[in-house]
Amino acid sequence: MTDVLSSIQAALGLPRTPILFTSSGALPSAFAVTELASASIAAAGQATAELLLGQTGRLPALCVDRRLASFWFATSLRPLGWSVPPLWDPVAGDYATRDGWIRLHTNAPHHRQAAEQVLGPVADRPAMAARVAQWHSGELEQAVVAAGGCAAEMRSWGDWQAHPQGQAVNAEPLVHFTAPANGPVRQWSGTLAQPLAGIKVLDLTRVLAGPIASRFLAGLGADVLRIDPPHWNEPGVVPEVTLGKRCARLNLHDAADRQVFDALLGEADLLLHGYRGDALERLGYGAAERLRLAPGLIDVSLNAYGWSGPWQNRRGFDSLVQMSCGIAEAGQRWQQADKPVPLPVQALDHATGYLMAAAALQALNAQLQTGATGSARLSLARTAKLLTEHSSGAAEEALRGEDQADQGLLVEQTPWGPAHRLHVPLQISGTPLQWARPASELGAHRAQW
Repeated sequence: MTDVLSSIQAALGLPRTPILFTSSGALPSAFAVTELASASIAAAGQATAELLLGQTGRLPALCVDRRLASFWFATSLRPLGWSVPPLWDPVAGDYATRDGWIRLHTNAPHHRQAAEQVLGPVADRPAMAARVAQWHSGELEQAVVAAGGCAAEMRSWGDWQAHPQGQAVNAEPLVHFTAPANGPVRQWSGTLAQPLAGIKVLDLTRVLAGPIASRFLAGLGADVLRIDPPHWNEPGVVPEVTLGKRCARLNLHDAADRQVFDALLGEADLLLHGYRGDALERLGYGAAERLRLAPGLIDVSLNAYGWSGPWQNRRGFDSLVQMSCGIAEAGQRWQQADKPVPLPVQALDHATGYLMAAAALQALNAQLQTGATGSARLSLARTAKLLTEHSSGAAEEALRGEDQADQGLLVEQTPWGPAHRLHVPLQISGTPLQWARPASELGAHRAQW
């Protein structure tokens, strides 16, 4: 824990102040996933505490429950009388090739269409397996990516270290802060109970990492407005990640919607985005244009494979990065299995989300203290490097099913039905993480502050 947390603190510019970690239980893995979960949540809490120290003169105490942190890295939601839709498309997953393994990510309809453009239409996994088995892993990865899809050949850690993208990621910092621009000192509008009250967060992220960052910020009182394209949906994770937010839709290829977006961006204090590295530029919202529309904007972004190297603009997700960078192959060897063994949870997404939240809080704290406005960039692949550098197989007792004590005292009324939220794993003295709104459907709100 100390090594992982120390690396995170150094990357974020956080002091090595004491944090209390309680309880036990581990997510069984070749890697110390529980340590990553606990340390990343602790870092987001510490960045909150530093902001409060600057504004109130008092440094709140922090406590992280390791067991609850592990549960929240899977899901915080416990539906009552209903079920969350499946996380995965029926043909998404790992497949044996002629010379190894490949993972196809087909959750989005256009990503499945790209895979089927290469492999032919399939009705189910057996049909897909028969098609994939005729290919070499690297050739199929290239073909699917070239068609606009998402795929990752299983590589070992050594293979990744020799790969140009692995070398590029190794040279990047865990959190890359840009040189801050000078501006007026921001006035704090928050309170001890809600330190981010009055802060407008425009959230352009999807699926897990970015939405987890904005969920954390919403729990501190931020006004989070999530924007999705007209037809995007991610039903398996929406009940988990929209907690505390308003969710609207805009088509940034439509002139009228672009005017609405420009106005929203102009009023935003913080922008979170997780598109591919060049996506906003291609939409006409490059970094210079964003700052022109919103001077003083704090801009925090992530991508899958890092911000340099040949794959910097490649589509990717947590499960694909695990295949690319050696995690799934190491899990297979650790478990002596006959197929790839990923992490027990999508830990790269969750950890990067909390690191994004911490980076945003650090940038906001600097703006409150000196007026300096900075931005930060993170990637799933660089978080993977953090995990693999500090990890050994979990030796603790594996997590058991949660009991009633783990569940929230209040029932959350969601559009899908009532649900419990697990107690939050992070305690900040005087500043409870609490969300004013239940989870909601995408597009349920108007695109306005």
